[in-house]
Amino acid sequence: MGKKHQVLARRYRPQQFTDVIGQASVLTTLKNALRFDQAAHAYLFCGSRGVGKTTLARLFAKALNCSNRSPELEPCNQCPSCLEITAGQSLDVMEIDGASNRGIDDIRQINETVGYAPSHGKYKIYIIDEVHMLTKEAFNALLKTLEEPPERAKFFFATTEPHKVLPTIISRCQRFDLLRINTEQISQKLGQIAADLKREADPEALHLIASFADGSLRDAESLFDQILCFSSSAIQADTVRGALGLVPQEHFSALDLAFSECRLAYSFELVEHLFHTGKDLAHFLEQLIEHYRRLCLFKTVGETSIPPHFRNFYAKSSPLYTQAQCLYILDLLISAEQTMQKSPFPRVTLESTLLHLIRSKNRIPIEAIVRRLSELEQTIQALNPSEELPRREEPAQNIPSPTPPTSAPLVKEPPPPTIEQALPVESPPSPISLPPLLPKESSSKPPASSPQLLDISSTVQREPAPQQTPFSQKHASHYETMIRFAAVELEGTIKN
Repeated sequence: MGKKHQVLARRYRPQQFTDVIGQASVLTTLKNALRFDQAAHAYLFCGSRGVGKTTLARLFAKALNCSNRSPELEPCNQCPSCLEITAGQSLDVMEIDGASNRGIDDIRQINETVGYAPSHGKYKIYIIDEVHMLTKEAFNALLKTLEEPPERAKFFFATTEPHKVLPTIISRCQRFDLLRINTEQISQKLGQIAADLKREADPEALHLIASFADGSLRDAESLFDQILCFSSSAIQADTVRGALGLVPQEHFSALDLAFSECRLAYSFELVEHLFHTGKDLAHFLEQLIEHYRRLCLFKTVGETSIPPHFRNFYAKSSPLYTQAQCLYILDLLISAEQTMQKSPFPRVTLESTLLHLIRSKNRIPIEAIVRRLSELEQTIQALNPSEELPRREEPAQNIPSPTPPTSAPLVKEPPPPTIEQALPVESPPSPISLPPLLPKESSSKPPASSPQLLDISSTVQREPAPQQTPFSQKHASHYETMIRFAAVELEGTIKN
């Protein structure tokens, strides 16, 4: 009978601190707690799935009870305590599923047995996984034990949702927030597993698996286990795309070419192909967002910002776009993803998104419009300096009125004219144009003995507007056209 198969996530679970990847600060703190014998009575490990919360709790429990730790503070994995913890049969280290044992009665059993002395090791350790699933009553029953625990009792909690844990529980624990594992570290780990299994794997294929895992090493190992069963030959990028239902890279290259040629028909052709081959349209949109994200990185940061096996591809696609176009398309796709989640017609939504994407080839950015308007204004002023463009009137400054000299005799100023007096003098209308019931007062002439009125009327008369030269009329027409063009471009943004 052959050896029993064990999944990769369990077969390659870290058994020493050096096997843990991506959590350097947490490892340093735990090792120093072992070195100085300052282990706390309660620890809370937080983080997303598959980043090593329960694994770190087991390793720390193993190191605390190990009777033969190495100088690097690693558990020996050979003493009876280490072997029992590894096999999950230790009486001193009890793992409890918080989702299944979430009631107050389960916590009462822990409180009743927590005072017992450990059987073999130095500490009695309780590891509660998914601790946020405990009820409020169960949390309250645990508070007193956490506040005054027995000398040889330790509590290790693990959760993916720390915001659901009571603040009174968190305040009694040392909290560690574990980070997502980056793509390069996951790819390197998968490469080590492939080498140990004597299987050939292309780096691009491992990078695709690591990207699909979204920072979870356990998910990446499960996917890699699935792909190893999918293909018995070397693991290539096309193999991974076929197993995971990913869209081939050639479609993105064809989309870049259609964008450069502004071929709107390709949007319907691409969605038709995806629909009939059974691809997930929402997942394709996620891949498309990642594609344009890498384009933005390539054009903004440089080729060192993307994986080496993608650099040749984006070196060909990058000249087809400007930086402004990449940013606009990225915003468009992110909005489309939110719309597709609520839309009952995902196929139509994707087609419309691709149409807008390709059509944005001829879109003029707002910054370019403003720049062209400013340049046109400067050109008009430079070629016709006598004609000033309309400007905003500045408020009048408070200028003190000059005081008359003391030596000159004071002259009494005439009173300011009224509104009726300030009006311009008009000639009396002819009798033919008068209405039949017009009052006689309206036809009276102003007195001739009012010199102030004549002076004011002469000053308030409007001067004739200067005539525009043919040159200024021509450029003013261009200026008006550009303003209308800018208004049309801004109209959609304002309405949205």
